[in-house]
Amino acid sequence: MRDRKQKQSYANWDYSLETSVPTGWTGHSLCVNVWTGENAEQEPSLYTVKAVFILDNDGNRLLSKYYDPELYPSMKEQKNFEKNVFNKTHKADNEIAFLEGMTIVYKSSIDLFFYVVGSAQENELMLMSVLNCLFDSLSQILRKNVERRCLLENMEGVFLVVDEIIDGGVILESDPQQVLQKINYRADDNPLSEQTVAQHITEKLALTSNVLQSAKEQIKWSILK
Repeated sequence: MRDRKQKQSYANWDYSLETSVPTGWTGHSLCVNVWTGENAEQEPSLYTVKAVFILDNDGNRLLSKYYDPELYPSMKEQKNFEKNVFNKTHKADNEIAFLEGMTIVYKSSIDLFFYVVGSAQENELMLMSVLNCLFDSLSQILRKNVERRCLLENMEGVFLVVDEIIDGGVILESDPQQVLQKINYRADDNPLSEQTVAQHITEKLALTSNVLQSAKEQIKWSILK
């Protein structure tokens, strides 16, 4: 059974298991620029990634994570955005579309669509590096079976991969091998066990705690001076 910390770690994730698996999709990869122009004067931010989500090939959400609290704050708004993006991209032959002030890159595989969302000013190559890292890391974890059933059976591993690549919208890693190393995954092992997941979360919480403690100490000494 998952410990309490592990459950809390996944509290910000949204995913669904209530979808069917259509067949016959071969998959393709596209880069999509989507914007309205209303934010065109803004400077690029350190927080490069606005959202990540994975849909099946009916456009149903399997997993999503939004890093900007002001971007589609409600579940209804998020799902409407995802549906609009899916409708715009899943059969498109071109690589550019325009929608709701966002830059979106995506990749499809069998019955899955992987999306990485950034602002209108974001560099598509930067977002694509995140997408490729996500896809290649999951391909290793799923043993090259990047399809809906395997994804749902290894959802905890998917959470860990995304959290190693992106933290609060900031890109941490774009090398799949580094990601796999950080989550202690080896190709000759079984898929990530619950013990491995719990260990990884404990280590990450400890690291966060140390960083916060260090910041508090610095503030205290600056006040004393």
